[in-house]
Amino acid sequence: MSYLVVGISHRSADISVLERVALDPDAATKLALAVQHTPAVSESAVLATCNRTEVYANVDRFHAGMDEVTAILADVTGVPLLDLAEHLYVHFEEGAVAHLFQVAVGLDSMIVGESQIVGQVKESLRVGQDLETIGTGLNALFQHALRVGKRARAETGIDSAGRSVVSAGLEAVGGFEGRRALVVGAGSMASLAAQTLLNGGAASVTIANRNYERAVLLTDRVGGTAIKLADVPSALHEADLVVSCTGARGVVLTEDMIRSAADGREFGVLDVALPRDVDPAAARIPGVKLVTLADLAGTAGGSEHDIDEVRRIVGEETGAFEATRRAASVTPTVVALRAMASGLVDAELARLERRLPGLDEAQRAEVARTVRRVVDKVLHTPTVRVKELAADPGGPTYADALRELFALDPATVDAVTAPMAPQDTTATAAQTNGGDPA
Repeated sequence: MSYLVVGISHRSADISVLERVALDPDAATKLALAVQHTPAVSESAVLATCNRTEVYANVDRFHAGMDEVTAILADVTGVPLLDLAEHLYVHFEEGAVAHLFQVAVGLDSMIVGESQIVGQVKESLRVGQDLETIGTGLNALFQHALRVGKRARAETGIDSAGRSVVSAGLEAVGGFEGRRALVVGAGSMASLAAQTLLNGGAASVTIANRNYERAVLLTDRVGGTAIKLADVPSALHEADLVVSCTGARGVVLTEDMIRSAADGREFGVLDVALPRDVDPAAARIPGVKLVTLADLAGTAGGSEHDIDEVRRIVGEETGAFEATRRAASVTPTVVALRAMASGLVDAELARLERRLPGLDEAQRAEVARTVRRVVDKVLHTPTVRVKELAADPGGPTYADALRELFALDPATVDAVTAPMAPQDTTATAAQTNGGDPA
């Protein structure tokens, strides 16, 4: 089986496209389940954030897997495949591994180095495990990605500035110290916004949500005052900064609502929802400063030195992960070789017992130990060396040679190989990886 990533993000599409493919948790679940049940796919996971929608899969065939994933992505999002195609990127095998590692360390984020993505990768893993769409292959990949993310932040200052989409947006909108803030929404982004505002010196924080109980729970946890979504128009008049991050499919804050509340005064609006919560026309209102996700793309959260160091870590960890996979890919051949040798020994010992019936129990046991010891010694060096060589690029070809030289029964090797098929690391396909496997 081979790793495949099909996705769309702020790097390949603008906000108007991203909001069409944005997934709520239910849609992300539907996508993961649908992908996992296609013929070419054995495992699947979905990573859906405010600036990306990505499907990770373990596939037995590249083209079939890619076709199935893209078709289901178009079906679940409701966006025609022809409209999606020019914005999709595809990574295969080592390219897929490197991509997830880059995502986990924050190199692929809107705010380079932001740490919120680690939690989002972890949540995707948890959901996939709960849904049982993630098996041993994707579990190993995601677990390693989380370790890479942790290492990058421990060994570099990539997130030393503590920047996130929210903090960068609040800076862009003119800061928030001493301002009266209204947060619309009660999800993870709203929680981050409320905590940032309260810890950073906002004069007050009010949290509004369609589900009032969720707003109350959030204020109980982080502070602030909870109100119902219906009270937002009046609450806007009491605020001079609003952060909107709901999961609604349509406009939550209209131009008229913001115009009435701003009334010519300085008024900050941060829209970090996908799809957008705020009518874009609000940007034309005198005194209103509107900042959206599109305005934040490419913002750096670490120094160039830190970013270069994180890139080095990603390259090193990708190589180590691939070396481990290659080494594991020869295990079925080694197991099959030893099984064949054990069968031959058993057969020869049985033949010897028929030809020398006079041997007592102790003699038979000694002969058996001697024969098995000789066979083990003969096989020891080639099996150890093939495992060592397999860690290098092209290493699995040594396992191919063993299978040919010892004429191993393909059925025996396949039976052992089923959960850990040898990986083809020779091809990458995507607009970003510049190639299409044959």
